[in-house]
Amino acid sequence: MSDVKVLSVDLGPVAVLDDPVPEERRIAGVPMRGARSTYDSDKDGFYAGVWESEPGAWRVSYDEDELCVILAGRMRLIADDGTVAEYRAGEAFVVPRGFRGTWETIEHVRKIYAISV
Repeated sequence: MSDVKVLSVDLGPVAVLDDPVPEERRIAGVPMRGARSTYDSDKDGFYAGVWESEPGAWRVSYDEDELCVILAGRMRLIADDGTVAEYRAGEAFVVPRGFRGTWETIEHVRKIYAISV
């Protein structure tokens, strides 16, 4: 018999948004963020859960691969080369390792994340 259990992801709102975007990365607003982890494995370099953000924009630099499934709200990614991609509730996308650009939360966003480092 295996001790490994399947984990359900709570899709509800994150209770507390208490993680401000660092000032040196902010472009617009002072958005607060929060997350609720469902699974963290430092050994395997895999992390999954739910994340939320208030409206605002900030610089991002990905050293990991991330799958995002938007549960609520609307956001856009603007790559350093000027490419723009906008996503809303019900849509999903992957941000590959090495992406550099701007994350803009247009409407309060809640997403499922799955990160591989």
